Amino acid sequence: MKIGSYSVPIMIAIIILTIILPVPGAVLDILLAVNIIISAIILFNSIYMKDSLELSIFPSMLVITTIFRLALNITAAKLILSRGEAGRVIYSFGRFVGQGNLVVGFIIFFTLMIVNFLVITRGTERVAEVAARFTLDAMPGKQMAIDADLSAGLIDENEAKKRRKAVQLEADFYGAMDGATKFVKNDAIASIIITFLNIAGGLIIGMVMRGESFDQASETYVILTIGNGLVNQVPALMVSTATSFIVTRAGSESSISQDLLKQLAFNPKVMFLSAALCAGMAPILSPVPFLLLAALLAFTGFKLKNLQEEVQRSEKELVQESEVEEIRKPESAISLLHVDPIEFEFGYSIIPFADAAQGGDLPDRFVMIRRQLALELGMIVPAIRLRDNIQQLAPNEYIFKIKGVEVARGELMVDHLMAMNPGFVEEKIEGIETTEPAFGLPSIWISEDQRDRAEALGYTVVDPPTIISTHLTEVIKKYAHELLGRQEVQTLIENLKQSYPAVVEELTPKLLSVGEIQKVLANLLKEGVSIRDLVTIFETLADYAPITRDTDLLTEYARQALGRAITKKFMSDGKNGVITLDPGLEQVILDSIQRNEYGAYLAMEPSLSNKIINNLTNQVQKLLQLGQQPIVLASPVVRFYFKRLTENAIPGLVVLSYNELDPGMEIRSVGTVSV
Repeated sequence: MKIGSYSVPIMIAIIILTIILPVPGAVLDILLAVNIIISAIILFNSIYMKDSLELSIFPSMLVITTIFRLALNITAAKLILSRGEAGRVIYSFGRFVGQGNLVVGFIIFFTLMIVNFLVITRGTERVAEVAARFTLDAMPGKQMAIDADLSAGLIDENEAKKRRKAVQLEADFYGAMDGATKFVKNDAIASIIITFLNIAGGLIIGMVMRGESFDQASETYVILTIGNGLVNQVPALMVSTATSFIVTRAGSESSISQDLLKQLAFNPKVMFLSAALCAGMAPILSPVPFLLLAALLAFTGFKLKNLQEEVQRSEKELVQESEVEEIRKPESAISLLHVDPIEFEFGYSIIPFADAAQGGDLPDRFVMIRRQLALELGMIVPAIRLRDNIQQLAPNEYIFKIKGVEVARGELMVDHLMAMNPGFVEEKIEGIETTEPAFGLPSIWISEDQRDRAEALGYTVVDPPTIISTHLTEVIKKYAHELLGRQEVQTLIENLKQSYPAVVEELTPKLLSVGEIQKVLANLLKEGVSIRDLVTIFETLADYAPITRDTDLLTEYARQALGRAITKKFMSDGKNGVITLDPGLEQVILDSIQRNEYGAYLAMEPSLSNKIINNLTNQVQKLLQLGQQPIVLASPVVRFYFKRLTENAIPGLVVLSYNELDPGMEIRSVGTVSV
């Protein structure tokens, strides 16, 4: 094992032995020098670090240096009291700092103690405590932001793990710093107590036990005690300062030195104003220093101004050159070929709803919509691109695009709420009549102060972000079959293969290709059937794919396997009214089916198809007047072709087959479509 793995245990053992065993003055000198250098290294590292986590080991390092400093303090105290000497370093410190005067040395020592204890250590302790509290409070929000970016596709799983780990490390670091700063504070207190004990004990030993006079005892013990205190307080002050730098370090990409130069000496106007202030104070106070300082500030201001102008010219030239080079590149047009699966474009007035900096929550709502539809439809909804289009859209307008083509549009009154009558409210409320964009329901724009009254009357009241979110949900449901491409299906297959490898390996690529599976899943989504139960769908396809590879027919088999889920979604009541097809009409449809090498299709005369659709429309209107959802029931062979016949004339019409119904479901015919 490498020697580095033993370094910390050896260091701790040396510190403990230093406290217990007698240490010669020469060895103590070396240890004191090591203490000063280590403290300087820590201080310089804290100045040049760019992020507090670069010194994530600092709390443990702080504990080690504190114990080391206390061990040296105790060792020096033993030498002072027992021998009346403590090595060259302590003696030189006491003499040099005090300049041979005990009072001066004593005052300087206690000044350092007060500065370290009352100013730096107390402030550091408070900042560390607040930073730890705020960091812990912010953890849930940071975790949610990472999950939102992951759901939106902005980052991958590895980047999400990396960010989560960084958040956890930051919380652990500031929590540890909150406790570690107590060591710095208590170290200062211990140094004060040890100093008084050394002075009192030294005077007693010198005067009582050795028979020295007060002046002689003071000359020996007080100077050494002050030297010991100073030689320990200087490193303590450096470590405390380093601790302060670390806990007060805000988010930045550069060191403290660079930040000071950038943020304090970046504006020439500040330098000129400061120079003018110094020049104005010179006659009143002392002319020489203030005039020299004014000249230096003015010179710095001129230099900064010239430097900024030169940098701006260089940046402008670089931007122009890079733009020209980018345009010249052949691959620069490749990015223009990308088409976003889903786009939300909006006018100027809707920007506050989409901008998180202004309190908008639409991005978060869109993330939740994607998660909700993943559960409801069983597909991975692509990330939604938000883009303002103030040139082409009115301020209150918004549009949804699927693969670059507009599919839906809406208009809001951003300072109003939308009130919708559920159908049982008789009393009208004043407002601006409009139409709800997602379902086309008649609605009213009302002001905020009318909200309570509208809700009390029974109106459903929603705000503009909710209107947009509801509209987007319906748009995605309507065009889900277009959003499910081969790549998305491949992702679903790989995900299913992790849990059900046998099912996947049996089906693809032996029996069906990814493209054929995609067509079946798209057919299901087109009629609002969830594909979340992929296991059932794949097992059904594996059963019938050896018989036929007609994706339309395979879709019908899959629907029958999902019959319970389909019945529950479209026929939730105990008794359900349905529209049936006349046997003669079903036979006409069967006779109109034509087959070729690419599959089967319905070939019917336009006059006959128009007659069928008119008859169906009348039956649908009767159910709508009764407040029921129109559902058509047909035989399994006819269901698919009848749906194709009517989907353009009556979009959203639910067409089910007898084989899809739950055996326990009670139904009754309320109308029949005939030729």
